[in-house]
Amino acid sequence: MPQKRPTIERLFSYQLPTNRSSYMYELFKFAHLAAAIVWMGGMALMIWAIRPVAVAQLEPVQRLPLLAAILSRFFKMVGLCVLILLATGGLMLMGVDMRLAPKGWHAMLGVGVLMCLIFGHLYFGPFRKLKLTLANEDLPGAGAQLTKIHRLVLINFGLSWLAVGAVVIWR
Repeated sequence: MPQKRPTIERLFSYQLPTNRSSYMYELFKFAHLAAAIVWMGGMALMIWAIRPVAVAQLEPVQRLPLLAAILSRFFKMVGLCVLILLATGGLMLMGVDMRLAPKGWHAMLGVGVLMCLIFGHLYFGPFRKLKLTLANEDLPGAGAQLTKIHRLVLINFGLSWLAVGAVVIWR
């Protein structure tokens, strides 16, 4: 049977899901992608915009409390994103036989869980210590904790792109 050549209409058409489970899957996928975008975008903003400007323009006595306050707000959002990613990812995978799932899904699952664990460590380790050192006015200690946080954010940012690449490319 000869294959039909793709037409412009077929390439750019999208049909809405016709049954409820397909519709729910699409909603879960949207929430999953939105949470990933917020997390990845926030990491990019911290790495390439906020931190470099704060380092260049502020003395440690101003910079460290400012960055801690920004991270405090950002980490609340990341915590919510982690919950959304784990919930929606789990719900989407429930209806799939993982033996038949693309290899990229397996890679994304493993990398995503690793990222969540790194965030948990970052939040309950260096970030908690950062808040304590600032409360004790230990600026060198706070700077050391921010350096640890920066390294872990860089690792998670790289892992996030690895997860995206795996699911998009490795089918």
